[in-house]
Amino acid sequence: MKKIIFRWIKVLVLIYCVIGIILYYAQDYLLFHPAPLQRHDRFDFSNNHREINIPFNRETNISIVQFTADDSIPRGVVLYFHGNRKNIGWYARYASNFTSKNYEVWMIDYPGFGKSTGILTEPRLYEYALQLYKLARTKYRPDQIILYGKSMGTGIAAQLASIRDSKYLILETPYYSMTSLISHFFPIFPVSRMLHYRLPTNQFIVNVTAPIIIFHGTDDRVVPFSNAIRLKPLLKKDDEFVTIEGGGHNNLNDFELFHTKLDSLLR
Repeated sequence: MKKIIFRWIKVLVLIYCVIGIILYYAQDYLLFHPAPLQRHDRFDFSNNHREINIPFNRETNISIVQFTADDSIPRGVVLYFHGNRKNIGWYARYASNFTSKNYEVWMIDYPGFGKSTGILTEPRLYEYALQLYKLARTKYRPDQIILYGKSMGTGIAAQLASIRDSKYLILETPYYSMTSLISHFFPIFPVSRMLHYRLPTNQFIVNVTAPIIIFHGTDDRVVPFSNAIRLKPLLKKDDEFVTIEGGGHNNLNDFELFHTKLDSLLR
């Protein structure tokens, strides 16, 4: 009997180690699902837009798509930091939420996403975001700049808002931190020691002076509501946590409450 128990313990330990090794070395493939493009590829958007590519250094290119406002004189710009899937082409459908309210929308692709190149690291994500903000400042005042993060992009937007001024920081389906989120799904592993991407939204938002608005659905299976709601005690008095009853991770755009609140902010 002892031999059988010992044998099963060895099997379980082996399985644990194998899964841990896979999680550690394959985490980039598990966390990010980019769709790279060639420089000569063209985006096929119905929205009016212009595409620009700016060099980050000699080897690295940052791809940005600027969706123009419906009016010839925009009220401001939304710097949009998208999620962990595909590229700007996947998120372009959301640009009209802002362009119809007379805001430009500037979307950026992360290293390896779309036409952006370079090595994907957490510091590089923050550096690309800062370059986008600096570009926006050549045209707009801080009180005309809205920082918007969706899913994975919420941590990036929050970090930028913690070091630069803006009109609003809007977070759609944010996580408390990437470490806490992964720990939720893999509680038996020392995630804090294994993860290369921490994206501590909780640490960033306490240093944000701009008004913060958070949207999160109660039925989110990617970033559980229980993880996001931990951000609420960290908000300032006039910040808002908007709960979308029945909302999932990718369908908040289908809810009237989401649009009603977003439209009130943009007006």
